[in-house]
Amino acid sequence: MSGTTLSQFFLALALVLGCAKLFGRLARLVGQPRVVGEICAGLLASPMVLSPDLVAVLLPGEVKPLLSAVADIGLAAFMFAAGYELDLSVLYRRATGSLGLLVGSILCPLALGAAVALFLADQYAPANRTAFVLFVALAMSVTALPVLVRILADRGLNGRPVGNLALGAAAVGDLTAWVCLAGVVAYAGGTGQVKVLLLPLYLVLLVIARPLLRSAVRASLRRNRTGAGLVSAMFLGLMLSCAVTEWLGIHFIFGALAFGAIMPRKELAELRGSVPRSMNQIGQLMLPPYFVLAGMNVDLSAVGVSAVAVIALIVCTAMVSKIGGAYVGARLSGIGHAEALPTALLMNTRGLTEIVIVAVALDAGIIDRTFYSVMVIMAIATTAMTGPLLTLFTKAPEDSAPAPVLGERAKSIE
Repeated sequence: MSGTTLSQFFLALALVLGCAKLFGRLARLVGQPRVVGEICAGLLASPMVLSPDLVAVLLPGEVKPLLSAVADIGLAAFMFAAGYELDLSVLYRRATGSLGLLVGSILCPLALGAAVALFLADQYAPANRTAFVLFVALAMSVTALPVLVRILADRGLNGRPVGNLALGAAAVGDLTAWVCLAGVVAYAGGTGQVKVLLLPLYLVLLVIARPLLRSAVRASLRRNRTGAGLVSAMFLGLMLSCAVTEWLGIHFIFGALAFGAIMPRKELAELRGSVPRSMNQIGQLMLPPYFVLAGMNVDLSAVGVSAVAVIALIVCTAMVSKIGGAYVGARLSGIGHAEALPTALLMNTRGLTEIVIVAVALDAGIIDRTFYSVMVIMAIATTAMTGPLLTLFTKAPEDSAPAPVLGERAKSIE
């Protein structure tokens, strides 16, 4: 790597981080999640706004892969923290308490999403029509858990019936979405389809690794009560897990999520704040370029009026299916209108979870660049609408409960 390329990389990284921070702060000032501002910063640097020549000056071709690598490390750290924060026993209790809401918020978007995908497959499916339909159905059913937690904290809904319902359903729904996405990516995986047969072996190794990790953590804490060195060791394991799942032909985010999920929480109870905080610091620094680059990849300049109609169709389908399905499911399970409506509105936020999912689908060749752009715009629109719709149809409580641990993480990475 030449000195010129390295210099361009550092300048481009500084520019991307600066723009992400600026636009993220502007988004927060208008009551929107930070990720919306970061994606908008990328949109302003996309071919729809700037000429290709100017983009090449700001972000040279040889620098972009380096920025993507930095962003991928940030994404891996974020997914590790997401897996670490998943308390499956709590999620199970919440899911059983809001089964109707959970089923409605998933099944209705899946059904309507599949119907829309069948209509659009001839135009937008690059290769595998079935994988395209499965992906669109899955993408419609997503709720962004970190953004949702931040909204709950901002509006004092933590620990309240509405917040508990939405959080429990979104957590179980997100976990289901990641598992299903792994299956879709494996199905569409081409060369990775043979290697993916080794996935059960990887899962067995994770099960074996958990008690070994517990013993290692106990030994480390006996030597040093501050747990010095644990974060470095966890980061090493995270990179290895990401490498294995990427080699299997799935995606490294599943390795990051799984490795975070098997972390021994009881043994790390004294460090429960510092361990995710360390990963958050990595993610907070390195993840924003991921969303800026996601915005830069959006390009609808070469398509006509039909693209506007497709965007409107996708956004309307996403909102109607998610809000409608969640509301009807909640009502059928005996939840009153006063709780069912705000909960359904909360379930409509998609945020960074949707962005990551559509980026994975683009990398896997399940969708093309144009449809990727459509889905990113849908993610921004549904996320941006959540706050105003809550303000319009609900009233925040006068007092608020403290944010949970996941809420603290969502404050820095949304």
